[in-house]
Amino acid sequence: MGLVAMGLTAPPNLGYPLHMTRRVKFRVRGRTRISSKNQVTLPVGALAGAGLTAGDRLAVEVRGPGELVLRRVDDALDRFAGALTGTYRPGDLDELRDEWR
Repeated sequence: MGLVAMGLTAPPNLGYPLHMTRRVKFRVRGRTRISSKNQVTLPVGALAGAGLTAGDRLAVEVRGPGELVLRRVDDALDRFAGALTGTYRPGDLDELRDEWR
């Protein structure tokens, strides 16, 4: 069954089979907006230029009216977890865990 038989027509000169119901978002390179949930999507180029990647933890500081600074923070626990290998003899941790039962 064709579009005309279903009562649907394509908009002139656009080549789309159906009218688009949502407005296309207009973006300016290097800019973003604050959403109604106070969320911000950062431009990929800005993240790459700062050396930031997915999963990085960031601290947010207020520099002045209309200015925020994002700074990567290192989590000491993530950095040093597992660094003290060889502290316990094999089986020592199992014995300690058994004491809790």
